[in-house]
Amino acid sequence: MASTDPATIPPEVIEFASRMYNAARAGDKDVFEQALPRGLPPNMTNEKGDTLLMLAAYHGHADLVKLLIQHGADPNRINDRGQSPLAGAVFKKEDATLLEGGADPDHGSPSALACLAMFQQQDKWGAKFEGAPGKGKAGKPTSE
Repeated sequence: MASTDPATIPPEVIEFASRMYNAARAGDKDVFEQALPRGLPPNMTNEKGDTLLMLAAYHGHADLVKLLIQHGADPNRINDRGQSPLAGAVFKKEDATLLEGGADPDHGSPSALACLAMFQQQDKWGAKFEGAPGKGKAGKPTSE
């Protein structure tokens, strides 16, 4: 198993990772259209546990969210604070594209469903969250 001690990570790897996280925040889809097919891990996380998908969703980049999910990004992967990408999108009042990709509005702490109430967005997203294909499925085995 490789070490995750920052002192042992080559500076060029840290620089590359920083560029990828910044590209996710900026919604630079072109970067990911090249990097994902070449092996960039779609669930790569930063030091806070935020995935590329979390950063793209939080900053409102629906096209990049779709691309990341198409390449295997987990829409229910929570960060180190227990937050889901969907809860982050609700907090920022961004598009709920994650629902189409299987995001579970009940997942995380607080859940995206709880965030709807906190941020008074039930009218906008409540019905979509209740009918979400991934509702109640995060963390459950995919086969019995």
